[in-house]
Amino acid sequence: MILNLPLFLASTSGLAALGVNWSSLVIQLITFVLGFLVIKKYAVKPIMKMLDDRHQKIEQGLQLSEAMIKQEKELKIKVDNLLHQARQEADQMIADASSEAQSLIKKAENDANKRGELLIEEAKERIKLETSRAKKELESEILSLIGQTTEALLRQKLNQEEDNRFIKRLLQEEEKTVQ
Repeated sequence: MILNLPLFLASTSGLAALGVNWSSLVIQLITFVLGFLVIKKYAVKPIMKMLDDRHQKIEQGLQLSEAMIKQEKELKIKVDNLLHQARQEADQMIADASSEAQSLIKKAENDANKRGELLIEEAKERIKLETSRAKKELESEILSLIGQTTEALLRQKLNQEEDNRFIKRLLQEEEKTVQ
């Protein structure tokens, strides 16, 4: 807007009194409208579209964040439940294994006791057999000794004192052989 001093001084009424040139005003108004439309189309619309897109992305991010927080809580509950269930199963397995181990130990003890009793019975039977055999051998040896003693006595006539010494000596020899 160019002020023309001679025109300002010449006109004293209306806008002309203020020094407004109508042709310049129209041209400036058209330039302003065209500039506004160009800026609106090429600058403001893309900026607004970009801002709207960012706003939508932020909204989606917030919704996704809320959904993830909700899902995280649900997963945490599921994990806690699974851990609790796993602990219970592990405790049950341990209890079962302990019970089974106790029963196996008890069974092994019973088997060992039965085997020990069988071994004791077998040992008693062997002792009886050995005792019986030893008695038979002892009887046989005693009979043999009696026979030998009788034969020795018959061959030799001894007095009472020699008889006693002879019998003692034979008994001592027999005790040494038995031991």
